This record gives sequence, structure tokens and C-alpha cells, in this order.
Amino acid sequence: MGVEERKLSIPVGKKGNSSGVLTLPGKGQKRTAIIVAHGAGNDMQTPLVTFFCRGLAASGYPALRFNFLYAEHGRKTPDKQEILVETWESVYQCAREELGSLVDSWIAAGKSMGGRVASQMVADKLFSVHGLVFLGYPLHPPDNKEKLRDAHLYQINIPMLFFAGTRDQLCNMDKLDTVLNNLRAPWDLFVIEKGDHSFHVPKSMGMTEEEIYRQIIEKTVSWLSAG
Repeated sequence: MGVEERKLSIPVGKKGNSSGVLTLPGKGQKRTAIIVAHGAGNDMQTPLVTFFCRGLAASGYPALRFNFLYAEHGRKTPDKQEILVETWESVYQCAREELGSLVDSWIAAGKSMGGRVASQMVADKLFSVHGLVFLGYPLHPPDNKEKLRDAHLYQINIPMLFFAGTRDQLCNMDKLDTVLNNLRAPWDLFVIEKGDHSFHVPKSMGMTEEEIYRQIIEKTVSWLSAG
């Protein structure tokens, strides 16, 4: 199934515009759409985010990926939390305007920081989505497994899908298991064996990045269709 990509200019309050790419199914569009945010060290063109959106659209799900303002302007340091939140809010509004009555439910997804911010917004009731997908949740700093970024997750009551690599320095699997088992919301976990924070695996695994990305897409599509 082919997909169509449309570039968008997204106003973020009085702070200027950012960019987005809306990826649409060639036919058979479903009524659930996914908005995908990038992580702290990359932008919306990073291979994982791009492949993820195109794969979802090929399965019938419209997907919108976007840049946070700092990435849009070529800066390496992420924006302050309030600007990240405002950007997410602006993108969500843009997506609703673009897709309108074609979509009944919305999923917020993100690589690392992008997913964390979305989940904090859901916990704070800053926007209304029907599910969250984490492409590598940054549960703790790489040098401190005890400093967990988990408090807000217990306030969420919508379904969540977590992808985690067993070598992720920002998400210890034992810590993640404990957090997940204490959530009140429905959750699912897909583990990438020997994957790091970006789901890269050792060459000895004999798997390409594309094969891993396809597994992630297949799991997401299965999760979406079961919801």
C-alpha cells in the first residue's frame, strides 16, 4: 500500500513555526491517527521516526511527525519544558484541523523525550488522546538508575505501549518491570533483545535496523487494532 507525504508548517504560539510531515495511507484509511515526536538528540527525520510513520500509514493509520522548535532551528539543546509542551499542543491542534472528521481517536507517540513530554501532558490533563506509545522511555538518567521519571505515569488511565531494549542505559529492565506492574492503566511491553536506547543491536544478532523497525511497527499495528 502506497503512502502520501505532505509537509506542514505548524505555528507554535508567538514563537514562530515548526515543521511537520503528515503521512497518509494511499487507501483504506483508518479512523485512528498517530502523532509522533522525536527524541532529545535528533529530529523528525531520524530513521526510526520516519520509518515508523511510513509503516503505520502503509497499514492504514495516518501519522504526523514533527520537529520541536530547537530542532527546527538547528539547536542541540532541547527547549524548556513549557515550550516542548506548547509545541506538542500546537501540533495536536494542527493534526485535528488537517484530519478533522476523518479521525475518531488519537495516539501520542514519541522517541524518548518526545514520549515522556506527551505522557506528562496526559497526566496533567493538558490534552486528550486515547493511547500512548513510547519508543524507548527515558526512565532514568544513564548514570543514576535510582532517579526515576515515573511519578506521573501512575496518574495516567489510558492504554500505554512501551518498547524497550535490554541494553538501554536510560531504562533498566528491572526498574521498568516494577514501574509497569504498579501502573493503573492498561499497558503492553515489547522487548528488543540486546537493543540500546535507539534499538541498535550488536551485529552478532544478525538483524538489520529495518527488521527491528518492522517488528516495532507490526507490534504497534497489532496493539492499535486490538484497542
